[in-house]
Amino acid sequence: MKRKALWAVVLGTLLAGTACHRETREDAKDKAENTGEKIEEGAKDAAEGAGDTIEKAGDKIEDATDK
Repeated sequence: MKRKALWAVVLGTLLAGTACHRETREDAKDKAENTGEKIEEGAKDAAEGAGDTIEKAGDKIEDATDK
């Protein structure tokens, strides 16, 4: 009887460990995807900001050459 109980505990622990590992892996994958999306959004915002800065600089050059 003790042997069966011990096996039940061992198998239960292994199954729980496997399930936890799977959830951890999926959680890590979700976090990586979210991080990738944030990086992409940040890059787009930076590109837009750079474009605005270049446009303003071009306007200032035009104003300076018109005078």
